[in-house]
Amino acid sequence: MNTFDFKNRTAVITGGAQGFGLDIAKRFLDSGAKVFIWDIDEKLLKSVVDELKNPNLFYNAVDVSIYNDVEKNVNDITKKTNVDILINNAGITGPTSPLWEYDVDMWYKIVQINLLGTFNCCRAIVPNMIKNNYGRIVNVASVAGKDGNANASAYSSGKAGAIGLTKSLGKELAHKDIAVNAITPAGAKTRILDQMSKEHVQRMLSKVPRGRFLEIHEFTSLVCWLSSQENTFSTAAVF
Repeated sequence: MNTFDFKNRTAVITGGAQGFGLDIAKRFLDSGAKVFIWDIDEKLLKSVVDELKNPNLFYNAVDVSIYNDVEKNVNDITKKTNVDILINNAGITGPTSPLWEYDVDMWYKIVQINLLGTFNCCRAIVPNMIKNNYGRIVNVASVAGKDGNANASAYSSGKAGAIGLTKSLGKELAHKDIAVNAITPAGAKTRILDQMSKEHVQRMLSKVPRGRFLEIHEFTSLVCWLSSQENTFSTAAVF
């Protein structure tokens, strides 16, 4: 497993209390970063911090779908340190259902978290990166955003929007030492699969060329490289 140098770097990871986000946080901490994990579940955040007992790990209970909440927490952090790395990982899949039967409020909620949550965090943090002419942003999208999954119109739409946002923002910042990229992972055995029907999970698995689910550490390794100072060229790209 490759090592990365994140000493003197500060990272914000949304959805950081479990799954992909927590694994990224652990690798960043092992690589010397100061890490702020954000999640809506404060109890889960506290349990993670208590378990890891790392002096460079901090947490904030944040609802990324509410801009004022995001902005307040960003301001609290940037009073003390710059934000060098942003991992927009918070997201929900929601239930699976045909579009014409989908609960309207749930559809809006899914898009709000997956797309507007990504926008809110970028909107609040990018000015700090511009000020320091340095930043690495990784937006966690999904193959559903590239291909569109049947019975998952809300999730597919939200993630497709996050891909478009990544390409746009990456080009806007390409003249600076700020890289903005997206990753579209296939299914992995995280709690997000619990939100889907077994039939939907099997359909997802059947489309994966390797015939297995993604291992979390495989995903984290790519995130680490995209977040590192070594990534000086790739931006506005989708991996």
